[in-house]
Amino acid sequence: MKTTAGRFFEDYALGEVIAHAVPRSLSGGERALYHALYPARHALYSSDEFARDCGLPAAPMDDLIAFHTVFGKTVPDISLNAVANLGYAEGRWLRPVWPGDTLSATSTVIGLKENSSATSGVVWVRTTGTNQHGVAVLDYVRWVMVHKRDASAPAPAPVVPKLAGSVAAADLVIPAGLDFSRYDFAAAGAPHRWADYAIGERIDHVDGVTVEEAEHMLATRLWQNTAKVHFDATRRPDGRRLIYGGHVISLARALSFNGLANAQMIVALNGGSHANPAFAGDTLRAWSEVLDRAETAAPGVGAIRLRLVAHRDGTPPFHLRDAEGRYLPGVLLDLDLWALMPR
Repeated sequence: MKTTAGRFFEDYALGEVIAHAVPRSLSGGERALYHALYPARHALYSSDEFARDCGLPAAPMDDLIAFHTVFGKTVPDISLNAVANLGYAEGRWLRPVWPGDTLSATSTVIGLKENSSATSGVVWVRTTGTNQHGVAVLDYVRWVMVHKRDASAPAPAPVVPKLAGSVAAADLVIPAGLDFSRYDFAAAGAPHRWADYAIGERIDHVDGVTVEEAEHMLATRLWQNTAKVHFDATRRPDGRRLIYGGHVISLARALSFNGLANAQMIVALNGGSHANPAFAGDTLRAWSEVLDRAETAAPGVGAIRLRLVAHRDGTPPFHLRDAEGRYLPGVLLDLDLWALMPR
C-alpha cells in the first residue's frame, strides 16, 4: 500500500513527536503571490529601504507567510481528516524569515479528547517551525477536531493541556536591530503612534473583500495545505469547499491596515477561534479592539495587543455573540495578537 488516507483521531498518541515532510524554501515569489492574494501593504514587508531605515538588513517575509508555510507542513499529519481547525494559543514569532530561508516543521501531541459522539476527537499539538540552520522561527499551539476511522475504536484517556491566556509582554521576541526611532510615518501611510491607541478603543476597518473561489484555491495550494475539506466538494453534505482559516486571517490582517497601518509586525498569537466557516462569495470585513499596550527595550518600538475580528457582510460591527454567549453566525474569526508599532 503506497498511498495513505491520512491520520485519524485514534492514530495519535500523547507525547508523540511528528517530523513533518517536505521542507519549503521561500523566495520573493511567495511574497509577490501573498501581496497579490491579499491587499497586504504594511511598509516593513513591502520595502527594503523602509526596513533598512528601521534597522533591519532588508524587508523580511511577511509574518503570516511564515505562519502559513509552517502550518501547511503540518496539515498532512495533523488535519488532513479534520472536521474543523478550532483554535490557537501561545504563538510566538521567534526571528524573522528572509527570502532564501528553508522552513521545516515538527509537532508534539500535547492533548487528546474524544468527543461525546465517538465519531471524532480533538487533538492538541505544539508546532515549531525551524529554518535551515535548525533555529526556531515560529512556535504555536493549535487544536483540531479530527474524524475517527472507527467509532468503536477505544478512546485514550482525555488530556486537555493547560494553556496560557496570553503571551506575556516580557516574552515577546523583538527582531535584532529593530529600531523605530527614525520611522517614516509618511511612507508607512498613517500618522498614528503606539501612544495614540487607548486600551478599549475599537476600530472599524471600513473596507471589505469578497472571497473568490479561485483565489482561495490558489492560496491553499500555495501553502501546500492538503486538507480535504478545502479541495473536495464531496466532503461536505452541502457540496461547498471550506475556505482555509488562514486565508481569512490574512484577509483580516490586510484589511486592518486602514486604521492600524503602523502595526508593522505580528510577534505573538495569544489565542484565536475560527468561529464559523467561510465560503466563496462571502464578503469579509474586519474590526479591531485594543486590549493592552507594553513598552519594549527596542528603540522607539512599542507592543500593542489587539483583538482582530473578521465577519461576513451584514454582521453589525463590534458584535460577537448572542444572548446565550454563542458566536453570531456572521462572525468568522476572533484573533488575539501582539504587534509592534512605533512609539
